[in-house]
Order: sequence, then C-alpha cells, then structure tokens
Amino acid sequence: MRILVLDTIHGGAELAVALREAGHEADEVDVYRGKAGIPVAEALARTYDLVTAPVHLDPDHPLLRQHGYAVSHHEMVGWVLRAHPPRPFIEITGARGKTTTAHALASLLPGPGILHTSTGTYRYPERKILWKKSITPASLLSAAHEAWRTGGWLVAEESLGVTGAGDVAVLTSTDDYPIAAGKKSAIAEKCRLITRARTIVVPERIDLPRSAVAADGMVSFEGPVCRYAGRGIAGTFTNPLCTLSGYRTAFALATATACVLGIDPAPLAEFTALSGRMAARREGDRMIVDDANSGTNAATVIEAARYARELTGNGALTLVIGEEARAVCEGFSPEDVRRAVSAVSPTGVVYVGEAWSAAGEEHTAPSLEAGLDAARRITPAGTIVLAVKTWR
Repeated sequence: MRILVLDTIHGGAELAVALREAGHEADEVDVYRGKAGIPVAEALARTYDLVTAPVHLDPDHPLLRQHGYAVSHHEMVGWVLRAHPPRPFIEITGARGKTTTAHALASLLPGPGILHTSTGTYRYPERKILWKKSITPASLLSAAHEAWRTGGWLVAEESLGVTGAGDVAVLTSTDDYPIAAGKKSAIAEKCRLITRARTIVVPERIDLPRSAVAADGMVSFEGPVCRYAGRGIAGTFTNPLCTLSGYRTAFALATATACVLGIDPAPLAEFTALSGRMAARREGDRMIVDDANSGTNAATVIEAARYARELTGNGALTLVIGEEARAVCEGFSPEDVRRAVSAVSPTGVVYVGEAWSAAGEEHTAPSLEAGLDAARRITPAGTIVLAVKTWR
C-alpha cells in the first residue's frame, strides 16, 4: 500500500520506517514545522491508499480534507504489532495515573519483561533503564521489539489512547480536555480506541460500547489496607501509600488487572513511591515532597500539600507550581493553578512557566529545576512541594 504518515515529531517518522520495513510505500509530512519528509504541497498532489494521523491533529488540516478519513497512529501501530505481539501485553492510557499504574503492575509480573513509561523504558526483572522516549503510539514499536527479543511481557503507557493490540487495556481516569484544535474530546478518543482491546479495565463503571472490568467492583480500601476479590483471587495487602488518592486508584487498577491475568497482587505491600509521584526526601532542614509529573493538576496539588503537612506538621510550606514549557497535552491552566494555590494556602509560592513573570508574580522560574532552586532560597527550613506539570 501507499501510505501517508502525518506528523513526524509525534512518532510519525518512526511509524513510517516500520511501514517501509513491512513492505509498504510511506511518505511522511512534518505538519507542525515543515522540516522533515515531503512538503504539504507535494503530499496534496499525490494519491494514497491510506492516511494515518495522530488523534490530536486538527481534522481540518488541508491534507485530511484532501485525502479523507485518516486511521490514527494508535490503530496503525496496532496493525503493525498484531503480526507478532509480545505476551502478555498490557496498555495503559488516561489523563493521570498512567505511570504509577504501569510501575505497580510491572512489579507484579513474573519473568522477563519490558516496562515502557514516560519515566523511561526498563528491562525487568533487573529494572535496568534502556532508554527514555515519549509515550506516543509509535514509541511502542521499539519497546515491543525489545520484549520480543527477550521473550518477555510488555507493559506500556500511552498518550491519548491505546493500539488495541494488547491483552488488556487500562483506562486510568475519565478526565476530559479538548484536543485537535479543540474539535475533539480526549476521553471520547480514548474510549473509542480502548474498546478494540480484548479486555478493558476501568476505575469504575463507565458508559462504553462494550463491557469492561470495573476495579471498584473487585478492590476496596480501608486506610492503608487494600482488599481484593476477583477472578478466583482474593486477599489483602497493607501499604501506607493506600491513604493517598492517586496511589489508591493506581493500586486498584493494577490489582484488578493482576487478578484478570491470574496473578495475586499481594506483593504491592512492598511498592514504594515513585520519583515525582509523592516521593518524600529530607534535605537538611527541609522536607521535599515531589509531585511534579505529567498528571499534575489542582486535585493532585492539594493532595500533595495535605500529605506534606501530614509528614511535617503545619510549618512553612513553599509550593512550586505551574507548567513546564507547555510540555503536556492537557495543560495546567492559570485558573487551575490559582485555584490550587488558594486551596493550599502556602507560605510561599514559586510559579513555573513563561506567563507568570509577565503577570507580576514575585517568585517565578522557567523550569522545575529552577523553581526548586528558587524555593530553596526562600525556604531555609520547612517543606517544599513540587507540583509542576512536566513529562517525568
């Protein structure tokens, strides 16, 4: 087939290579910068059997208007992977909680395997980091190849949907936001794509075209104790992270998915906080609670501050908050940042992002690291909460 691949900077270049290796003719177009592949004008003049585009591309882009319906990058990657998928293969998507759920689930799977997340791609059981890439659909191809090479499983975090080639697809949250120039709903696209999977796991029952396993029907919490019963597996485990809402959801989803796969999730009792996801560390007279990640939002900021005060009391607390260079699809709006700051009532705030210095804020920084440095200067003792939305 002759295939047009749109958007080289979000995995399109890697996808085009895979399609050519599979024997297809593939042209690629850099629809955002115009720096790679063939020019838009040339692609407009050619004919194609198939067009593939990311779900976030404006549906009114001239190439889509000219060539008609496009198969998503997710679906195209799924088409490539179905020829020889790793087993088991678990796909995880959602606006927040993907990374924690993926790490929790990978910690339960036996034997060799590959964990592919926004924190990096790791080889298990040694948990050796292999590389760090984006979580666009096409980045699955190299992770899947490594899983095939080692004869192991694959747990993969994906943005804005799943390929449907996996044994189980997990939706971590139903939070919604506009994509594709505001013309599509993120959750609608995720639900459309997730229904292609063999088995679906969701946090709670939602309206889908087909049935799904609801984690809250298998899993319940009482303080630090998690109870589970489903698919012939029942038991409990105790972990202090169960008292944090973000970890409760991730544990519920990992537990339910493990039960679906016939694995007892009891070892989650030993799971520890991930860097950037409520990990706490001492630094002299300061406690730093790190909740800076791609899923950071007003609710997680409030939860991180509550957790920090639970650990250290009600002393000085500096909040480092904002968004690093518009790095994440769903964003962290100034209104939500203000709402979080108001709810937390910190003694000091460092705002991260380009807009805040123009807004006249006293303490601003261009990045997470610069924000932490600024927070250290104004907080010689006390607590610093990192709550910057960033790929991490």
